[in-house]
Amino acid sequence: MCGIIGTASRNGLIDRRWLRSGRDLLRHRGPDDAGEWWSADKCVGFGHRRLAIIDLSAGGHQPMEDLLGECCIVFNGEIYNFADLRVELLAKGYNFRSHSDTEVILAAYREWGTDCLLRLNGMFAFALYDTRRRQVFMARDRAGEKPLFYSMTDGILRFSSELKALLADPAISRTIDPEALDCYLAMGFVPGERCIIQGVRKLPPAHALVFDLTNGHIHKWRYWHLPELSPITAHEDELESELAALLEDTVRRQLVADVPVGVLLSGGLDSSLVAVMAARVTSKVKTYTVRFPGYGQYDETEHARLIARHLGTDHVELEAEQSTVDLLPILASQFDEPMVDSSMIPTYLVTRLIREHCSVALGGDGGDELFGGYSHYNRLLWTKQNFGWLPNNLCASVARLAEVLLPVGFRGRTWLQGLETDWKRGLPTTATYFDRSMRQRLIGRPENWKLVAEDVRAQRVPKQSDFLQRLTRMDFENYMAEDILVKIDRASMLNSVELRSPLLDYRLVEFAFGKVPSYLKATVKRRKVLLKRLADRLLPPQFDQERKQGFSIPLASWLQSRPWRGFFHDVLLTPGHSPFCRKTVSKLLDCQDKGMANSERLFALVLFELWRREYRVAV
Repeated sequence: MCGIIGTASRNGLIDRRWLRSGRDLLRHRGPDDAGEWWSADKCVGFGHRRLAIIDLSAGGHQPMEDLLGECCIVFNGEIYNFADLRVELLAKGYNFRSHSDTEVILAAYREWGTDCLLRLNGMFAFALYDTRRRQVFMARDRAGEKPLFYSMTDGILRFSSELKALLADPAISRTIDPEALDCYLAMGFVPGERCIIQGVRKLPPAHALVFDLTNGHIHKWRYWHLPELSPITAHEDELESELAALLEDTVRRQLVADVPVGVLLSGGLDSSLVAVMAARVTSKVKTYTVRFPGYGQYDETEHARLIARHLGTDHVELEAEQSTVDLLPILASQFDEPMVDSSMIPTYLVTRLIREHCSVALGGDGGDELFGGYSHYNRLLWTKQNFGWLPNNLCASVARLAEVLLPVGFRGRTWLQGLETDWKRGLPTTATYFDRSMRQRLIGRPENWKLVAEDVRAQRVPKQSDFLQRLTRMDFENYMAEDILVKIDRASMLNSVELRSPLLDYRLVEFAFGKVPSYLKATVKRRKVLLKRLADRLLPPQFDQERKQGFSIPLASWLQSRPWRGFFHDVLLTPGHSPFCRKTVSKLLDCQDKGMANSERLFALVLFELWRREYRVAV
């Protein structure tokens, strides 16, 4: 895992100092090595920070040129099928001077051009300069596990793994994009290609881009889509067997590394199945569980012990330090775009502990989106079944009354607002942090404000007739890509740890969305139906399949104590600092004190304001 940065222009670049400064702001992503490369005409420059995982020798140094000196690449990620591709390319006459997956990408590009993306199985973001064609080719993996920010202004392309590195260039604006901020306040993240900073974009998952230095044109395209669900359903036993075979092969591939590898075992269904498959393919499995002292309801130690004993793994239990409010400025600085997910705190603490034992860890992320694991799937299926037949005008009236009469944070308010949903084509919002009226009050400057979040979200709803298909695809392409995977990447990379997610192997993704019918994912009463069938066969009978802990913290409880409550108050209500309306914020704090569910909303505002001050960004 690494950090990449680069720039390209039709003409020679005069100011090149920022590239090295930006590169070294990514040191946490790659503390083992650093490199810089410039084309002969000084029109293209690449920078790289390396976390050595595959081929620890100098042969894996980046930026890396091919043997002919005609292509150069900077790459962040892992290609899990690189050994297979290497054999195929050797048979075609290619030679290799290293054992790295980076060099395999270079050869794959020379052989198949941009279609090489269809052959790569892994998590990746890379940029490759082809001197023959004078083209920069950039791409991002199918699920969006690895990030890639870029900007294109005045004929100059700039890109980086993290936004903070781009901001090392004084030419990049430090002004908020109002549409992106509106989306952040509504959804908890900035979706798709939008970026919180004006003039910057994210290359979306499963997308590629070519910048032609000859004519200055940019061509961007999507190279992979979720498959349509097959109308022909295989027998449940066949699906279960195919799932087991795919998961085993995926885990086998992701255990490959030249550094210590472990399994992050929470004791939940997904990570337990990953551990089972790891025990199948290797006799030496290291599993790790982290507990948080003082918060028994969040302790999964006993559940993890059960699985570790059943599999006979070399199990290590780690104890995280107490979470303090001092972590928030650190995380706000690391998360380039603010994100409303307080579980970034335990994710950061877990990876910090794991780093003391291994550089690579496998986890169970992706199972909820692929196989129907979230509790709101049950709730929304029930709501659709029992209220979907009501007249639209009646539902709209109830939703508007709830918005007007019930205070923000009142439990059930969002559910009532969701009754207005078009159940045949749309989706109710499951985690709206600030609705339209609340956002208007919060900013208080309508002349500079664009209320676009609802329209943006509606445009991103998948066009599927099956309600659960819409739900799971929406979560896969939005919540997982823009929240879960961002959280994993930034928190782990801050600790120089590579987290791998076997369930996000694109073959498993295509299996889950292309072959598994909705009734084997979630119903009104059940979740993860197919995964639990597999668990019945592989996990001990004492394993509690219905337990759904989630990776969370008692933020509401913390806000009842002085350090957290006082910190939130000072950040948001110190005169002359926060851009948010003091009266509206004060009401949120007061409602939280009275038992309303506003802790994540307040977290959203605090993290944004800490981030804005850190990077001196104007609203």
